[in-house]
Parts: sequence; structure tokens; C-alpha cells
Amino acid sequence: MKDFNIEQYLPNLSIDCVIFGYQDKELKILIAKSKFGKKSWNLPGGYIKKTESIEKAASRILNEKTSLKKIFLEQFKVFGDKDRIVKSSLIKILKQEFKKFDPKIFTTKVVEWMTGRFVCIGYYALVDIHKVQPQAGDFDEYIEWRSIKDIPAMMHDHSEITLEALKTLRQNFDEKLIGFNLLPDTFTMKELQELYEAVFERTFANNNFQKKMLDQDVLVRLEKKFTGAQNKAPYLYQFKKKLK
Repeated sequence: MKDFNIEQYLPNLSIDCVIFGYQDKELKILIAKSKFGKKSWNLPGGYIKKTESIEKAASRILNEKTSLKKIFLEQFKVFGDKDRIVKSSLIKILKQEFKKFDPKIFTTKVVEWMTGRFVCIGYYALVDIHKVQPQAGDFDEYIEWRSIKDIPAMMHDHSEITLEALKTLRQNFDEKLIGFNLLPDTFTMKELQELYEAVFERTFANNNFQKKMLDQDVLVRLEKKFTGAQNKAPYLYQFKKKLK
């Protein structure tokens, strides 16, 4: 691990990201198993360099975790409870484990800086899961996709951050037409409906859903998807916004 110089970062301010992906009819998020503490999970995150904007810091952190450069990324909430880290059940374990990890890097000053009070800026991101190459960080044992129905308990307030991100995603899904960020370039109406059902965790009537999407005038109908039976093959669609 490279030297961790706390002087290059803004103090008491961090970023945590909820990275959403979609696969096998399930909405998923990318989470990391920490090297510190048993059964310790966390969201991808990091600190903000004094030489970069908050937006650039979020993009850098996302690139480090996904290997993607162009990502739909949006800030959704600031988490500033004064005890969000200080009274975390893991704080004593973290202080001990950091020093064991590399005492030359994790001096008392660095450990106190990392485990002190932090205000967290929450971002959520939408990615095509098939294009992501998850990258574990220096503090991660490994990183993996987990269904939103199977998220383990996470450190600090990361479970709360995840729920707030999901709430925001649902509020913005139609209004901002952001669903295409989770899909391949082309898709069938059925595949689009399955995505909506995964995001909102409810079923939609086929006819009503198709009418709703077509009435919004946000889709372009392309050729039929070849299935071996041309008369029954569904049409492929693409979001107009993705054509720009």
C-alpha cells in the first residue's frame, strides 16, 4: 500500500457511493467486505483531495471501484449525524486493526483522523453491470455485487445510506429517464418492464406498462429481436436520450 498522507485530503469530509447494477431480473449494489472486523461490509467510498472538486472526487472513486469512466452519478443526500462514526460498534476494532495493518502508515495521528467525526456526501450511480470490472481497494478483502434483497448489515450508517439511495432512485426513475443506464443498448419491452419491477419491487400489468412507456414518447422502436420465430419475435427498443 502507498503512503497515506492525510494532508492531501479535506478533513472530516468523505464520500460514499451506492452503485446500482441490474442482472438476472434483480437490482444489485456493489459492496465490499472489509479486511477489518468480522462480517464487516461497507459501501465503496473515499476521501476528497484538496486539489479536486467534490464531483471529481466522486468520479475518481467510482472509476477506482468499477474501471468505468462515464457513469451516471448523482449526489442525493448529506449524512452528518455527529455520532455516525464515533459511536459505531466497529470503531474500537477499526482502531486496533488499522495499527496492526501497517503501523508505519497508520500512525496514531492517521488512525485518529480516519476514525474521527466525518460528514458523508452520498452519491448513487447507475451502471451496466456487464461492463463493470469491480476493483477491491487496499482495505477490502473483496468486493462483489449483492441483490438489494440480500444486503448484509454494514458498518457505520451505510445501511441507512443504501436505503436513502434506493428511495431516491425510485423517485427519479421516471422523472429523469435514467433507467437506460442499467440496460444494454437495446432491449425488449418485457426486459424494460422486468427492470422496473426489480427497482420498485412490484409487478406491473403488461398492457398498462407498455402504454405508459409509449405514451411518454421516450422510446425508439427498432427491428425485431430474432428468436427463431419471426412472427412472435418482440421488437427491440432504445431510449431516445441514449441516441443523443
